[in-house]
Amino acid sequence: MAAFMVLALVGIEAAAQHRPSASGAADAIFPKGQRAPDATFTGTVWVQQLIQPDSAFNIPVGYVTFEPGARSFWHSHPGGQALLAMGGIGYYQEKGKPIQVLRKGDAVKCPPNIPHWHGASPTVGFTQVAITPNTPTGRVTWLRKVTDEEYNRLKR
Repeated sequence: MAAFMVLALVGIEAAAQHRPSASGAADAIFPKGQRAPDATFTGTVWVQQLIQPDSAFNIPVGYVTFEPGARSFWHSHPGGQALLAMGGIGYYQEKGKPIQVLRKGDAVKCPPNIPHWHGASPTVGFTQVAITPNTPTGRVTWLRKVTDEEYNRLKR
């Protein structure tokens, strides 16, 4: 019996060592996917396309994992975008408005053609589901990099 208990404890300890990092992905339900391009994101960001657009269903859905400090560039969506916070601590900002802090269970509607950015807090990663309708003019218009000054402007 004692040998069984020791083996069980060793197994629990080994499993705990293989959990994902504290980047908001500890309870992730989807894989990280592919690394997002540096041309449109700052820091380490992963994107897993959950639903690809096609002729019958034109609302792509992606699962995005932001490591701490990572964020998108400023961008807009002709069809708008919905963000569902899945874990960690995220930031979201529309042009001319203050940064909003996002936590698991929060939902954000990004209005069509409004420049905005989103990403993780400086110390805790963030995961989100992004629902971005495809339109005849495309899904996203990338703008410029979010400066460190803009990113660190959170009013506490």
